[in-house]
Amino acid sequence: MIAFVSGTVAALAPDAAVVEVGGVGMAVQCTPNTLSTLRIGQPAKLATSLVVREDSLTLYGFVDDDERQVFELLQTASGVGPRLAQAMLAVHTPDALRRAVTTGDEKALIAVPGIGKKGAQKLLLELRDRLGEPIGAPAVGTAITSGWRDQLHAALIGLGYATREADEAVTAVTPQAEAAEGTPQVGQLLKAALQTLNRAR
Repeated sequence: MIAFVSGTVAALAPDAAVVEVGGVGMAVQCTPNTLSTLRIGQPAKLATSLVVREDSLTLYGFVDDDERQVFELLQTASGVGPRLAQAMLAVHTPDALRRAVTTGDEKALIAVPGIGKKGAQKLLLELRDRLGEPIGAPAVGTAITSGWRDQLHAALIGLGYATREADEAVTAVTPQAEAAEGTPQVGQLLKAALQTLNRAR
């Protein structure tokens, strides 16, 4: 298993980063939150999880070991593959997921694309004894919901856009974010923001 990759960030995309390790570019699938911590040309160290399939080897990257561990634990639930586990971490922090499971918060799980009411109920049952108790202090409100602008802005800056361009793109997708039911999906907003920036160029 590849436990982590450490090297220079060679490229960034809306859902992945390329980290140069010993002259080899390692493509790593990441959430918008993880991508927002990376900068092209800067050193980075990502905890990783290698998912092996018959036709592919996919490396998923995380800001720390805790996020990686939660990613792997989520996949022990039936019907949860790496993409859905990553989507859950794109919407919620590891502690927010632990808190949702501990308190039986269906709405928090339904906010994740691909999870419906029945799926959320099933996941709450299966994950209750697997994720453990929240590590940090309880969040005041929903940090992910209120912080989507900061996450999106940081991700755009990380992709190499100027502050002014990032500001304009965030403003452009704000109506879409406010119209969304539940938690705004930063990944979807990032794609929409990139489309507006491409049109502007």
